[in-house]
Amino acid sequence: MVELLYLGHASCRVVTGGGAVAYIDPFAEGDYSLPADLVLITHEHSDHNALEKVTQKPDCTVIRAADALAGGQYHSFEVCGIHVQAVPAGNRNHDPKECVGYILTMDGKTLYHAGDTSTMPHMSVLAPRKLDWVLLPVDGVYNMDPEEASTCAKRIGGRHTVPIHTDPSYQYDRAQADKLRCPGKRLIGHGETVEL
Repeated sequence: MVELLYLGHASCRVVTGGGAVAYIDPFAEGDYSLPADLVLITHEHSDHNALEKVTQKPDCTVIRAADALAGGQYHSFEVCGIHVQAVPAGNRNHDPKECVGYILTMDGKTLYHAGDTSTMPHMSVLAPRKLDWVLLPVDGVYNMDPEEASTCAKRIGGRHTVPIHTDPSYQYDRAQADKLRCPGKRLIGHGETVEL
């Protein structure tokens, strides 16, 4: 069983069946006390890279966009049974040379955290992967709005799609999240946990 805790904004915690702990884009207020084996940072904006909030194991692996996109190539990593594949992300507010999304595979489940992004060409080739969970930003200010995210979600074809990064104020805007229109939409509030 894999558990996803949506801490808020773009911040998440994943715990695998084997007990491996990964945080993605730490920033939102919440519980970061469970010691991390892995921390993933999609880009270096301050609302995505608050590494100091995370309790880390001595051998914790931290992967930043600069690591994931080293040499202009999107890299893959294997940490504590979690396979991590970096994929393109970006828009007019986020330089694609400095931003990534991540696809995590663990315990037979897949989770795509898109990072801060708008429509990217690679999204069209993800459908055959039959991703289980897709997390897309929908704030419509720094990233795509719900209408554009809905189109992306349909292209990606994930089993469940969760709107995140719903408001520039970092709060959860449920009305904005609910504007996402796609099969398998799941609304998850700040601090809520779901089983993947």
